[in-house]
Amino acid sequence: MPVRLRLPAGLRAALATATAAGLACTGLALAGPASAAGDALSVQYRTSAGGATADQSEPWLQVTNTGSTTVPLNRVVLRYYFKADGPAVTYRFACSWAVKGCANITGTFGTPAHPTATADRYLEIGFTGGAGSLAPGQSTGDMQLRFYRSDWQTLTQSDDYSFGADRTTYADWNRVTLQEGSTLIWGTAPAGNDPSPSPSPSPSPTGSTPPPDPHAAALFDDFRYTSSSDPAVQQHGWTVKSGQGGPGVPGATWSPQDLTFTTTGGTSTMNLALTTDGTAAGTRETEIQTSARKFRNGTYAARVRFDDTPTGGPDGDHVNQTFFAFTPLAAPMDPNYSEQDFEYLPNGGWGEPSNIMYETTWETYNPDPWQAVNTHGEQRRSYDGWHDLQLTIDATSATYFIDGQVVAVHGEPYLPETPQFIDFNHWLIDLAGQTSTTPRTYTEQVDYLYFVKDQVLTPAQVASAVSGYRAAGTGFTDTVPAG
Repeated sequence: MPVRLRLPAGLRAALATATAAGLACTGLALAGPASAAGDALSVQYRTSAGGATADQSEPWLQVTNTGSTTVPLNRVVLRYYFKADGPAVTYRFACSWAVKGCANITGTFGTPAHPTATADRYLEIGFTGGAGSLAPGQSTGDMQLRFYRSDWQTLTQSDDYSFGADRTTYADWNRVTLQEGSTLIWGTAPAGNDPSPSPSPSPSPTGSTPPPDPHAAALFDDFRYTSSSDPAVQQHGWTVKSGQGGPGVPGATWSPQDLTFTTTGGTSTMNLALTTDGTAAGTRETEIQTSARKFRNGTYAARVRFDDTPTGGPDGDHVNQTFFAFTPLAAPMDPNYSEQDFEYLPNGGWGEPSNIMYETTWETYNPDPWQAVNTHGEQRRSYDGWHDLQLTIDATSATYFIDGQVVAVHGEPYLPETPQFIDFNHWLIDLAGQTSTTPRTYTEQVDYLYFVKDQVLTPAQVASAVSGYRAAGTGFTDTVPAG
């Protein structure tokens, strides 16, 4: 189990103090005709890292619809041009915060057809279908983007074509290009490098997919066990955590006895309890993890019940209720570390004041000094009760679903490089949420776990597969080969 660390939410909020959209046009010329009658879009730019050199380049952008027709954002592509620090240097993209949601923004790197002294690479920004459309007069709002060298060395940006050191507030900027479909709408590319036609709009992840392979390797567990000490738990490839150690409050105890199983009306559930009296010594947490690291690309699914309120005692503790997959961190900034999380905080935590769901995809991190390479989606609402959680991973993206709806899509560099564990845990982030000494218990429940290797299934296909196992009386099967 890796150390569970996150960029503090207070810092995320601080990053969101951007200047509002709607600044007057500075007269920079548009390039190219509109792709449809009335279409017109403009790009505003600013940077929060104006030095000639920097740890990372921070092109903050927003797009405004200045035309008379509504434009789907998944038809829009922007390019920010820069000079690489060397022919072998590679870069990584990240989104710190965005009004449209970082999960709906993609970033990839390319090479112009005709490299120049100030532009031999570009960062291409796109949008998923989840970003929606821009009606006339609307703006995307703030997109706080950044990129950095893969080796984390200082980069030089003073010789970058699209960089503007003095642009500390948003204003129109024609050194970033924007195209809609195959038509250049805004900006001036470096000489001889008008953007090539864009691909077709990104398909919705909920669209049609090939039928599942009935012979694909799969794991299904209905959690038909008597207790955490039932020999079948270990025989079926599970490890129950005990003792002390992270994540969460130092001194809390991981308690196998608080991981229980119930069967009602033929339906089995796994129960992960968290009990606390507001002290570390009086806090018991639960975790269960696969014994084998053998899960990477494919479909992960579980039906999970989250718990907003405790049984007895006062509410308000900063508990974390999870379903995730991960590869452990072997060393700081380990390039083979990976993690994909559903994390529900019913009472907030990490600076958040109330319930929030996170979908976080990790590339790597350094615990000391803290440095995170991740991206996330979030929903600020209650998820009390039962929910269908699904994660699909293929060569291009990690897509998160809740109750059949896409809530986050993340691409490279965040996709896993090596096989992973699957894990559920229920733990206390800190002791700040509720200081009462009255004992109280929160319970996260799991109905089933399903994984199918190298198959990207729709939620309907997952539901059909689970129903098939249950109709056949299959409580457990595992044909996934060792990683």
